[in-house]
Amino acid sequence: MLTLTKIQSELKAPKNLTNKFGGYSYRSCEGILEAAKPILAKYEATLIISDDIICSGDRVYVKATANFKCKEGEASVTAFARESASKKGMDESQITGSASSYARKYALNGLFLIEDSPDADATNDHGKKSAKKATTKTPSVDADLF
Repeated sequence: MLTLTKIQSELKAPKNLTNKFGGYSYRSCEGILEAAKPILAKYEATLIISDDIICSGDRVYVKATANFKCKEGEASVTAFARESASKKGMDESQITGSASSYARKYALNGLFLIEDSPDADATNDHGKKSAKKATTKTPSVDADLF
């Protein structure tokens, strides 16, 4: 699909936010969408993101699906994020919202081929020195979750 390929080539979503505590830069779902909107309009394409809640045992997962449509056809990418059992300072709706944002960000990364070099998710050792070298593994679109 040529339109999607052009959008993937043009889209720039830098890591423009900084985690002051961890000292690392990151991008958000909102930042990716802000960068994508004018390019989607340019190519007369649409993007719709939806969430589903999946329960497995005592775990709750948010399944985010990014659906892309243009004149040439459509594509979709799915990503998952697990809700924390609890998160200090957050009520239950905020925990779900946080998992939704995370899953949506990774669905968009997959759809738009956004490079996801090691960041806090891959390298944060929470102050503990690790002898292991951080590795990057790109998740498959429909990776086994359970």
